[in-house]
Amino acid sequence: MARPPNKSGTSKTILMLGTIAAGVLVGGVLYQSTNSSDQDDMELMGIVEQQPVVEAVIERPAVPEAVIPTPVATPAAEPAAQKKTVMKPPQLPSLDNSDAFVRDRMLLIKHKSELQSWLNTDDLLRRSASYLDGLARGNTLSKVFPLTPPEGSFAMHKDGETIWLNAGNYERYDSTVGVLTSFNMKSMGQLFHFMRPLLENAFAEMGYRPRQMDGIILQAIDNILATPIIVEPIRLTRDSVAYKFADPELEALLPVQKQLLRTGPENTQRLQQQALALKDALLNP
Repeated sequence: MARPPNKSGTSKTILMLGTIAAGVLVGGVLYQSTNSSDQDDMELMGIVEQQPVVEAVIERPAVPEAVIPTPVATPAAEPAAQKKTVMKPPQLPSLDNSDAFVRDRMLLIKHKSELQSWLNTDDLLRRSASYLDGLARGNTLSKVFPLTPPEGSFAMHKDGETIWLNAGNYERYDSTVGVLTSFNMKSMGQLFHFMRPLLENAFAEMGYRPRQMDGIILQAIDNILATPIIVEPIRLTRDSVAYKFADPELEALLPVQKQLLRTGPENTQRLQQQALALKDALLNP
């Protein structure tokens, strides 16, 4: 039996989830159902039915508190004789009536047909809070956002008794990763800070304080950044229907990290780059 290949080091670069970190996918985005990475032949990004109400997580580990700095406006000096026109920012709606407000501003940042489909649901900010809470715990929640499904069928090949993840499988996720990596993360950070009161309300409904919300968002990003980059072929095993990683260290990774591995090293690096850019935009407003 062939020995499992060695793994490469971890690369600090990005999913989404994007704003989803700000209130949508990036988280995101990466993605779909708790424990889905070990089921259904490793289908990672299936379209799911909309749910009007997102269920709150019942069991949560202790959440470290963090503080994401709030941007401070510093108006530029003007000549005394010059008349100043002050543009007031739009007033935030209530959380219950925020869907159209969030959708319009997300599509201003990046208008793509796939994104428009993802946002064609209700309770966007509540779904974002649940999605980010799941990412912070290492899970992805497919019932939160209807992401684009991977193209084609899951691909693997056998070498005698050894099962390998087919590298051609990585291309199935190019479309979804392409949407998630097309966002300007500086703009996403600005949108987060602008809509922060609404996000705090969504997290408060789940029992979290504002600093805990910050800790959840940063932990979700760090889970993505901590995913190893595996450039060598990945060996699999099969237990009944589900495929698993043959390497115990890879199989012991968080579900979201195993999901990222299945998108391939290039896609994982692209998502990590986005995650790093989002973290910088949040911490340096």
